[in-house]
This record gives sequence, C-alpha cells and structure tokens, in this order.
Amino acid sequence: MEVVQSIAQMREIRRQLALTPEATVGFVPTMGALHKGHGRLIQRALNTASLVVVSSFVNPLQFNDPRDLARYPRTPSQDHDICNKLGVNYFFEPPAEDIYPPGFLTTVNVSRLANRLEGASRPGHFRGVCTVVAKLFNIVQPHFAFFGHKDAQQLVLIRHMVRDLAFDIEIVGVPTERDKNGLALSSRNQLLDDEQRQKALCLNRALRRVHFLAKKQGITHCGELLQAVRSAINSAGEGVELDYAAIVSRTTLEDLSHIERGNTLVLVAARVGGIRLIDSTRL
Repeated sequence: MEVVQSIAQMREIRRQLALTPEATVGFVPTMGALHKGHGRLIQRALNTASLVVVSSFVNPLQFNDPRDLARYPRTPSQDHDICNKLGVNYFFEPPAEDIYPPGFLTTVNVSRLANRLEGASRPGHFRGVCTVVAKLFNIVQPHFAFFGHKDAQQLVLIRHMVRDLAFDIEIVGVPTERDKNGLALSSRNQLLDDEQRQKALCLNRALRRVHFLAKKQGITHCGELLQAVRSAINSAGEGVELDYAAIVSRTTLEDLSHIERGNTLVLVAARVGGIRLIDSTRL
C-alpha cells in the first residue's frame, strides 16, 4: 500500500492509472479512526474495482462545534495497518492546508436537503461534507465511491450532488455494520465508556421496535411509530438526550404521514454522555 500525502502526488498517481483504461478505481472517503464498518466499505470496494483508494481527512468544514472537532478520534498508524492488511492500494491523507489553501472560498450546498435533520442540528454540516467530497472526487476521479447506510441523509445528499453536478461516479450504499449487541459502529464509539455504550443501545432498540411494529403488527402511521422511537430512547434514562427522530422518504427526505414500503427511512440522533450518535434503518 502506498501512503499519499499531497494532492499533487494523488493526481500524478491518477494520471498514471488512466494509462491503463481497463483499470477501475473504487474510493472510500473517511475521516480516519477506522473500524469494522469502514472495513466493510473497503471490502465492497475491493470486490467491485480493480484498484482502491481510501482517504482519511478530518474535515474541519463539517464541524460546527470546535470542541467536537478537537476530540474527534485520530488513529493514523492503526488506519494504515487496517488498510494495508485489507489490500488497499492507496491511502490518501492530505493535510488541511492542501484541501483548504489560503483564500479558499468555494463551497457546495445541496440546498433544501441539507437544512433539516442533521443539517438543522448541525448548521453548515452538509455544506462541509459536500464540499470536501466534491473536492476529493475531483482529485481521485473514481469510478465508484462507497458510503454507509448509517449516515442515511448523507448518502441521499451525495447521490443528489453527483447527479446535479454530473459527476461520472457510481455511488454505492453499503449496509450498516453493527456490534453483536446491535450498536451501529462509529468512530465516535471510541469516546464512550462502558456505561455509556450500554445506554447507546437504545438507538438500535428504537429502530428494532419500529421494525416490529411496522412489519409484525402492521402499523403504518408514522406518528405512532415515532412515539415508539421516543419512548425507547427515553427509557435509557439519565445521560441520554434525544436530538431528533424522523420518518422520511428515502428519495426526498420529506416527512411521511404513513410508511411507504421500500421508500422509507427511519432516522434517529441522540447524545449519550455528551457524545452525539446517529442511526437509521430502512422500511
């Protein structure tokens, strides 16, 4: 595996790859602190493309809280080892001054879709996400890019951005990887202590409760299902604070009054001991 530490170096590698027309490039953009969920994305990329690039960049533009940015876990040596063992070809870790040079002014915003749910709780978050992903796409020029289903709103926005800006990239969504106890894997889980990790299971319990009510009991009214989500989160007790729960269309992110089979996302965000976690499921 080659570690690439500048845009210029990555572009030269990409120019060389273009000399082999049959080569396909799979891209997994990350913020580092890799875990088995990232491993699943990488494995899907390895099974899809002939060459795989993984990027690691803790993007300051998508953090609206400087304290959150400062405590975000960073494990570069471990990340290198994971990618090397999996068989990644290139590990791209550009410095912030390379991605955002002095005088940087241009941002990408997916308008209405970016301003609700995560966007309402974290103003400017998706502008930062879409800006850095668009820039990474321009640098790496992949044929395929891989994103997890857990960050469901992000996946919807990236698909819209790719369509609207005519990127010639296939966006591949990959199912959420979970611990045996059901907790969705996240780099932020490293910040939880044992008690908080147990409390965090309420997010998955809430989503499983919705599945049970919708699929086993035939309940389709979203208001009733959302009440079940809130109850499951609140049952975790002190130290857990619900940010939002929503049931929306998978294509438009508009709130639904009744679930639409195959076109429904259930989204939940909560703070557990001050650590913000999200989870989602499809119906």
